[in-house]
Amino acid sequence: MPIRISGGDRKDHFHILLDRQSALDIGAFVVDGVDLSPGTAIPSDGDRRIDHALQGFFFTCGPDHVRHPEPVEGRDDERTFPLHGSLCGTPVGENQISQPGEPPSCIARTEVPLANGGRASVSRRWAVSPDNREVTLSDRVTNTGDTPFAPMLMYHMNIGGRLAGVETQICGTMFGDEKRGWRFGEGDRGLFCVPATPGAEDGWAQVVLGPFEALAGRSLVVRFSTGTLPFLQIWRCQIGAANVIGIEPVSHRLAKRTELAASGEMPMLDPGQTVEYALAFQVR
Repeated sequence: MPIRISGGDRKDHFHILLDRQSALDIGAFVVDGVDLSPGTAIPSDGDRRIDHALQGFFFTCGPDHVRHPEPVEGRDDERTFPLHGSLCGTPVGENQISQPGEPPSCIARTEVPLANGGRASVSRRWAVSPDNREVTLSDRVTNTGDTPFAPMLMYHMNIGGRLAGVETQICGTMFGDEKRGWRFGEGDRGLFCVPATPGAEDGWAQVVLGPFEALAGRSLVVRFSTGTLPFLQIWRCQIGAANVIGIEPVSHRLAKRTELAASGEMPMLDPGQTVEYALAFQVR
């Protein structure tokens, strides 16, 4: 059974459903009875873990790889990192939800076997902000193995394209005063990745997608810490039955692992070391 966390008031009630079978990612984000997730209107890359995760509102790539499969460094057996990394589809271990009368929250720890043979743990905390409006996430990745690995992370926030209309736009601190239409790119798909640090305030960037008619003209607002998520990737797919828009704070620019390593952008995490990530989102 999923874990439910709720917030808002009677007028702006929302809840998220957390998936114990997939790293405590979010299966649904429901605002006033409207689920923002795309459901089955997604493209398939042939990986059943990702097909399941894409149907939900939020899933996590990493902690050893993001994006499409690439060879594992230092091996000669043609092994590759899996699509979007090793975490997705990994059940959580211990988890604890807040008690009635306490601020809504849930904490969990997921042990992840990495593609290079190492291990990591992801300590995760979901909560609702003190004003009862915003969902917050804090993640800590720890190298629990015996060898270093290069941590990578990307958060997929998947929104059903059925909610978008002619007024729906993308704006954010990284774009200055520019507003972009949600059907960017050419044809039935589009993808871009940009630095998120320009315009960030106190180390936090913000991106807004909306308004949505189904949400009475409100928009999805996403904030994230640029200290470890210095890039923003956005994609869309309206091919065939697919109809999804993705907002993706990410640790690395859009490039192959070999290129990132050659330019010094793949620092290693030694055994016992940790790295932290944070974001928040709300509809307003």
